[in-house]
Amino acid sequence: MDRWIAAVHGPVLRHTTAPLAVDLGYGAAAWTAVELFQRLRAVRPELELVGLEIEPERVRAAQPYQREGLTFRRGGFEVPLPEGRRPVLIRAANVLRQYPEEEVRAVWTMLCARLAPDGLLVEGTCDELGRRQVWVALRPAGPVSVTFAARLATLQTPSDLAERLPKALIHRNVPGEGVHSFLRDFDRAWASAAPYAALGARQRWARAVATLAADWPLLGRRDRWSLGEVTVAWEALASR
Repeated sequence: MDRWIAAVHGPVLRHTTAPLAVDLGYGAAAWTAVELFQRLRAVRPELELVGLEIEPERVRAAQPYQREGLTFRRGGFEVPLPEGRRPVLIRAANVLRQYPEEEVRAVWTMLCARLAPDGLLVEGTCDELGRRQVWVALRPAGPVSVTFAARLATLQTPSDLAERLPKALIHRNVPGEGVHSFLRDFDRAWASAAPYAALGARQRWARAVATLAADWPLLGRRDRWSLGEVTVAWEALASR
């Protein structure tokens, strides 16, 4: 997820004055915020990152990890920032999974309202080791894309990613819904690309995604495919 953010949102990070990013709900340990900070600083050395957690104890535990440009504060969906600053990025990983589906849209609206005009909200879910992830990318006006990503050496079929769908989509993985049709077609393309497995899982994935591109509105650069990623337009997967 961090790698994708740095690549896709990199131009905005590089050209925004005093860029500020937020890791919302970084969890019991601060290392995910530290890793995001390091990756984004490689893109823009002046970037600042604020880790936000609602639990005071988690904020206290993160204090030893603070450094120039990286701070930890208490806060939730209101995204409280010094001087009312608006972040160019909000990442919310594994945050909304615990909320009812009917609350997701309101939270998206609240977070998008806090973004800078060219900001990006990345909201999604991953497994415990980050080997399978699905996230939604949103601009201030709303959702624009869904990205599926996996450590391909551990993937049996693309539909294995269904268990990591964000809350807005996980209950929509049923016949007649866009996300269900997408994963069905992805599994079929994966099966047809089986001969490419002899060249490695990345080649098989890239071939399967190329097949998908004939019928689905895929976004982004083709070179992302070999990294175990594929991004599709939100409208194609949204609830019908």
